[in-house]
Amino acid sequence: MKISELFKNKKALYSFEIFPPKPTADLGVVEKAISELASLAPDYISVTCSAGGSGNSRMPEIVDMLRNKYDVEPLAHLTCVNSTAAEIDASLAFLKEKGIENVLALRGDRMPGVADSGEFRYAGDLIRRIHASDYGFDVAAACYPECHPESPSPEKDIEYLKMKVDCGVTHLVTQLFFDNEDFYRFIDNIRAAGIDVPVQAGIMPLVKKNHVDRIISLSGAKIPNKISRMIARFYDEPESLMAAGIAYATDQIADLIASGADGVHLYVMNNSEVARKLTSNVSPMLLSVNRQ
Repeated sequence: MKISELFKNKKALYSFEIFPPKPTADLGVVEKAISELASLAPDYISVTCSAGGSGNSRMPEIVDMLRNKYDVEPLAHLTCVNSTAAEIDASLAFLKEKGIENVLALRGDRMPGVADSGEFRYAGDLIRRIHASDYGFDVAAACYPECHPESPSPEKDIEYLKMKVDCGVTHLVTQLFFDNEDFYRFIDNIRAAGIDVPVQAGIMPLVKKNHVDRIISLSGAKIPNKISRMIARFYDEPESLMAAGIAYATDQIADLIASGADGVHLYVMNNSEVARKLTSNVSPMLLSVNRQ
C-alpha cells in the first residue's frame, strides 16, 4: 500500500528504519531483526542504502524480503549524488518488479575520495527521475527541524524544501532531533511556507554509548541539558543508559503524539529489543489517537 494512503486512514503513523548488512555479511542476522520488528506491526519499515549509493547496496534484497516474505510495507531509500541515471533506473525497475510502492529520495552524503556521478546534484533531481519512470511510486523526502547543515539559513532550507516537495513528494520524514520544540517550530514554519504534506518525526533512542558518540557527531543534533545529564550520569553503565534512553524517547514520542504529529519514525539501528520496549510503551496512545 502507498504510504500516502496510510496517512489518509490514520492520524499518526508508526514506523522503523533499518540498515542492510555489508555486501559480504550474513543476511540472516538482519533477517532475525526484521522478523522481530515485523511482529510489532509497524505501518512500514524504511531501509537505508549502503555506503556509496544504490550501486553496491543490499537494500533491494531487504525490501524484497519485507514485502514478499514478511508482508510489511517497505520504504526503499535511494541516494543519487554518487549514482548514475542507469543505476537509479535499474533500482526503480527492480523495486517495481517486486511490488514496492514507496521510495525515499535522498541526495546522499558526499564521501571523501569518491567523485559525484555528475548526473544528479540534488534530491529534487532524483524525485523528478522517479516520477519520469511512470512506475507510480509514492515519493517521500527528508527534512531537518534544526536546518540542514549545508544550508545557509533556516529560511533558505525551507525554500529548498518547498522546491523539493513541489517536485512531487507525498510525505516527509525528519532528521533525528531531541527537543520537540524544534520540531513544533519547524512545522509552524513549513506550514506558513505552503508545505502541507504529512511530516513524520524522526526519533533516535540513545541507548548505547557508541550511539551517543557516533550519532551526535554525524547528525549535528542539538543536545538538550536533560540528555547531557543523562549521558554524563550513565555513560559507563550500559543497563542504566538503556533504561534512561528508552524513558527519554518514550516521553518524547508521547508528547509528539499528544500534540498532533502526523507520526513517528524510529531510528532503531536494527535493535528489535529497543523497538519492542518503545512500542509497548507508546502503543496505547497510538491506538487511542487512531481510533478518534
